Amino acid sequence: MSDLRDLYQEVILDHNKRPRNYRALAPATHHADGHNPLCGDKVTVYLDIHDGIIQDIAFQGSGCAISTASASLMTEALKGKPVAAVEHLFEEFHDVVTGMAEPSPTLGKLTILAGVRDYPARVKCATLAWHTLRAALENQAQPVSTE
Repeated sequence: MSDLRDLYQEVILDHNKRPRNYRALAPATHHADGHNPLCGDKVTVYLDIHDGIIQDIAFQGSGCAISTASASLMTEALKGKPVAAVEHLFEEFHDVVTGMAEPSPTLGKLTILAGVRDYPARVKCATLAWHTLRAALENQAQPVSTE
């Protein structure tokens, strides 16, 4: 169990220090803002979607290590995927980090965030980028909040 916890911390710290796809995306076909008032995390998710495929995805913002790492891992997992697959992946990820389901191989690297289930206050940090992604896909103008 210690090795798994060490790996969790290593991946979180790596993606926090060197987040992947951390940039504004221009032109973006979709974007949305999100905020986690409890922790102070703020994120903007940008998408470039053509023919139902996420051609590019990026994010910007400020937040805790878990929020930043989750957004970074999310962008890696979704780039090149069909929009139709996003909702299923969102639900699966949400169920895993809230402790409602065990991780499956379809989550790939996102499985590492299953560790937040042991820290309920951090679940909102891990899911902020995902809720913001949903808002971007729905062209929601109002910022989303995890509260």
